[in-house]
Parts: sequence; C-alpha cells; structure tokens
Amino acid sequence: MFESKLPNLGTSIFSQMSALANQFSAINLSQGFPEFDAPELLKKQLNHYVLEGLNQYSPSSGVPRLQQQIAELAQRKYDANINASEQVTVTSGATEALFVAIQAIVRKGDEVIVFDPAYDSYQPAIELAGGRAVHVALHAPDYAIDWSVVTNAITTNTRAIIINTPHNPSGKTFKQHDIEALKGLVLAHNLYVISDEVYEHITFDQQPHLSVLRDEELFSKSFVISSFGKTFHSTGWKMGYCIAPAELAVEFRKIHQYVTFSSFTPAQHALADMLEQQGEHVDQLSEFYQQKRDVLINALKESRFTILPSEGTYFLLLDYSDVSDLNDVEFCHWLVEQAGVAAIPLRVFYQQPSNDKVIRLCFAKNKATLIQAAEILCQL
Repeated sequence: MFESKLPNLGTSIFSQMSALANQFSAINLSQGFPEFDAPELLKKQLNHYVLEGLNQYSPSSGVPRLQQQIAELAQRKYDANINASEQVTVTSGATEALFVAIQAIVRKGDEVIVFDPAYDSYQPAIELAGGRAVHVALHAPDYAIDWSVVTNAITTNTRAIIINTPHNPSGKTFKQHDIEALKGLVLAHNLYVISDEVYEHITFDQQPHLSVLRDEELFSKSFVISSFGKTFHSTGWKMGYCIAPAELAVEFRKIHQYVTFSSFTPAQHALADMLEQQGEHVDQLSEFYQQKRDVLINALKESRFTILPSEGTYFLLLDYSDVSDLNDVEFCHWLVEQAGVAAIPLRVFYQQPSNDKVIRLCFAKNKATLIQAAEILCQL
C-alpha cells in the first residue's frame, strides 16, 4: 500500500464550502477571493505583453523592472532599503513563497512555531521539510498573542516562528509591542521569521501595517512574503513575492528554481506597469475594503451575531453563540444548506479544535451581495 507523506490531509475546507455553496445555490462568503475584477490597466497591459511576444521564461528571480518596483514600494511604505536584484524574488503566488522559505531553513527535527488559527499551508510545508509545527493557540474575542506562552514553547530545536499580519482569519494586526517581543525572542534564541504579510495593504481605521521590513534588525533574520493577488484583486494569477536579506535570498532561490523556476512573464510586466503608473491603487486599498467591512457590519447590527473586531484583511468574524449550540463545522453546514450563506468554521485552522463559536465571512464582495447575505443572517 502506498504510504502518504501527508496522511492526514484531505480536501480543504475552502473547496468543501464552495462546493456546498454551488450545490445549494448559496451566497458564497467562504472562500477568500474578490467578487469584482482586477484593475483595467492591469488586464490591458497583460494582453499587451502577451501580444508583444513576452511569453517565454523570465529570469528565475523575476523581471528586473518588477523587482525594482517592489523594492521602491517597500521603501515608500516602510522606509526599507532593499536591493531589488539581490533581495526580491517573484514567486508563483505567496503560497509558493511560504513553501520555499520553509524548505530553505527547516531541517529534519527542527520545530517551527505557528499561531492558530493558522493558514493551512504552513504545517504541510513544515512536515515535508522534516520539521514539526508547534502550535500556539489564539482565542476569541481578541486573538492576542501571549508572548510568555511563545517563550515557553521555544526549545533547543526551535528554528523559526511564522507570523501572519494582518491575520487571516481573525483580522488581527501586530502592534509595536508584538514586534518588540518577537524581535527579542529571535535575537535571544537565534531564530528565523517567516512573515506572511499578504494583506499588508489592507488595514483599517488609520492603523499602519507594521511590516517586519520596518525593523532592520528583525528583517535581518526574516523572509517577508506578500501577494499581488490580494492587492490587485487577481488571485487567479497566483503572483507573489518574497523579500529577504541577501544571504537568505540566495538559499530561497536555490529551491525556488526547482519549484517553479520562474513565474508568468507577461503578468510580471503588467504588474510592474501597475505599480509604476497607478501606485495610488495600493494607497487606496485600505479605504476601499474598510467601506465594505462597514457595509457588512452595519447590515448585521440587528442580527443575533456578536461581531468581532476586524483590523485588517477582508474577513469578518462572527460569534454565533446566541444563534446555535452546534459546533462551528456543523453550524457552517447548516448555514449553507438551510439558510443559503456559506461561511468558514474556525475549528479547521486549529491543531486542537477550539470551542469558540466563531465563523469567518469574506467581505471582498459587491455591496449587493453583502447586503443580501446580511439580510439572511439577520433573520436567524
């Protein structure tokens, strides 16, 4: 009998809930992708470069013009001095970048601290590298990190800590005390950081995104990963990037070249044009999504759900304790089958299932969709 390297993995909850949404003709607020299209300039320039014949391999680390635009964006947003050719690597989505960063540093027997609820790609990548994920659970309603718990989780085998800010699924963002606590542990124990910042340009209420790139000392031990799909409403393009210190970027690129080698060439040129010609899109993204968040929150005010704070991302958490006694997986199945709204249960993001009665909604949707879903939820 074939022995699986990942015997405990099956179909993802995202695929399951989207399939149920289709089966029951439900409003799909489960899977995290925008309902609206990518910017016109981006689509136009993609078509332009395809017709121009730029359809062959790009340099493995990325089209130089795009690398430079990424470096300039990091400089403008975080005052980070980045060498584009040595430190920026374009990848086929942020998930590839996460996988490659983990493979670059995790060895057999190493431990990597992750915070639950956690993005579901972290643990498989750690296990495939021969390591072990050490889970630190965060809980409703604030999902704050207790850094004393993290300190106690560190052993002589600890190699790295994976952080995610703004955090999917909770919508929580790192504060300065989190950055300082993280840096203290990294320097004291000679650890690495993989910083998943794919929602970096989506923070709310005038709160800045505290990227690891802002702290030179912390960045010296870090891989910082982001996603063009999240920024430019083009998740299907699977375009992301990793910024790392030069010595770490060398190791990252050794593996990247044997995973995808290079990413979709015409899209890289189109993204470079987008950053160069319409940089204001990035600056307006927080306001764009905050309006959608507020539409959904206001429409749910008369519901029996408790609305948890969303400081960033395009997700909103609802506590359904006053609506149902079902666990969150059962409730999400009931919700899509009986009420016609698809959501994501948080239990699936934990190693040890949480007893919190909380579900995740995606508000990267048109206003009419959000209002329609909220009207249904208000009737429960």
